[in-house]
Amino acid sequence: MTTFADLGLSERALNAVEKLGYDTPTPVQEQAIPYVMEGRDVIAAASTGTGKTAAFLLPTMGSMPSVKRGRRPPRMLVVSPTRELAQQIAHTAMQVGRKTNHFVTTVFGGSSYGPQINEIRRGTDILIATPGRLNDLIDREVVDLGAIEVLVLDEADRMLDMGFLPDVTKIVEQTPTDRQTLLFSATIDESIQNNLGSLLRDPAVVEVSRNGETARTVEQFILPIKNFQKQELLEALLEEKGHERVIVFARTKFRTEECMEALRAAGYQAESIHSDKNQSQRRRALNAFRKGDAKVLVATDVLARGIDVPEVDYVVNFDLPDMPEDYVHRIGRTGRAGEEGLAISFVTRESRKTLREIEHLIGKDLPYMELESFETDPSLIEKGGKDAKGSRRGGGKRGGAGRNEGRNRGRNERGGRREGQRRDRDEARGRDERDKRRGGAGRPGKSTRTSERGRDAAKANERSTRGFRGDFHTSQEQDKRSRFASRPQKGAKGGRGPSRTDRADERRGSYRGGSRDERSERRSENSNARNAQQRIRQTAKKHQVNDQAVGPDKPAKFSTYDYSKFVK
Repeated sequence: MTTFADLGLSERALNAVEKLGYDTPTPVQEQAIPYVMEGRDVIAAASTGTGKTAAFLLPTMGSMPSVKRGRRPPRMLVVSPTRELAQQIAHTAMQVGRKTNHFVTTVFGGSSYGPQINEIRRGTDILIATPGRLNDLIDREVVDLGAIEVLVLDEADRMLDMGFLPDVTKIVEQTPTDRQTLLFSATIDESIQNNLGSLLRDPAVVEVSRNGETARTVEQFILPIKNFQKQELLEALLEEKGHERVIVFARTKFRTEECMEALRAAGYQAESIHSDKNQSQRRRALNAFRKGDAKVLVATDVLARGIDVPEVDYVVNFDLPDMPEDYVHRIGRTGRAGEEGLAISFVTRESRKTLREIEHLIGKDLPYMELESFETDPSLIEKGGKDAKGSRRGGGKRGGAGRNEGRNRGRNERGGRREGQRRDRDEARGRDERDKRRGGAGRPGKSTRTSERGRDAAKANERSTRGFRGDFHTSQEQDKRSRFASRPQKGAKGGRGPSRTDRADERRGSYRGGSRDERSERRSENSNARNAQQRIRQTAKKHQVNDQAVGPDKPAKFSTYDYSKFVK
């Protein structure tokens, strides 16, 4: 049996191994550590939870000379896709650093810049960062990557999926060309080799597991279910299998919150974690889950790789992930470090295709699980099941009709729609028109008169309805046409065209039409009305002043005069 000492680790690294509590190296550690110790570039693929973090931290930090604390740039850079994963790596790196005398700094988004900038300026040996925040610090000229000796790209496939390739390329350009590059991932595919393969020089390939292989210690089952029954099934599962430490993965943020609230309403201690929550909220939820204050943690795919909690009883896929590769990372939260784990997935008829893709990726068919407290129906998701549209003869509950019944039902529905449309059309034409079409005998002459009156009323109703709906422009245009139709036109007998002022009023929509004398008369009336209103207000104000001037021992001369109606 191979030991860590057999891998050529330094004494300081072996002390760190003892502190971490490792007994024997995992397959990825056993194969990758010797290459890292030689200084070669490495591409390593291994399942989640098999010890990839220690595979690159132990040999690099164990062989890196320690320097007294001071202002110095980092010598090792670890880039990870999410803040949770960065914190997880930093936690392990700090434990190793206590034995190797190295300082570790973590920078990620969602936190203030100040403390992170101060930590970098004080000097650090190991810098662990997310791509976005690191590029921000590079643009601010806070981070100098010119002294980097080892560059680690962790979860490289995830960084590509999240669109970090331009950020990673920019970061790599800031590092020396003679650096050692280590690329670790749960899966290795052509996209990684095409996009990131050029960053490595003659790399050693370590592939402990083939692409998509899950940990052997994790038992995997599926539960067929209808979508609206998922919450009920989850609660039945928690009661039957226990709920000391369970992670539930949902597809969306809304689904995550909805599931968590329903669990709380049912009496379970649950927390949720997704991308809408800020850093402090995520940290509180994870700490509560680690300490046991929360028994169930509901999370999204964004955090499938950033949750590192020991002794998770089992993982529940409330919704299957959009990408089959995410299934591997989800169930990797249980059965870590050689422990036994359990993964249970809820599968609906709509998610059958995703299930087939997952089974193709992992190379095996997932078996059904039976619960004593909840009855499930495997035919829901089987090929040709009773819920499959036209894929099974007999049609399940349709009593053997199959596609023929569906075809006939469609014909009946179309016939019903036609009959309904005919009835609506008859009602719209009016009673007399309907009687005429059906051969009914109304009184001679009455139908014509009634129809004409009905059409006139319909037109009036249409105009009023259009105006009520706020069709201002239509009403305004009609009103304008009616006004200008009676106005004398320029060059016509009986008057001249509108003046410049009138044309300006016309453009503003305030032209009222009429002859010049009529317009002058209206202006005079308006002026007289304004003057009258002004005199009334002055009189009312005078009455108010007189009332104020009257003392308590003098009678009020105007106290009985009601002038309030004049005051506006």
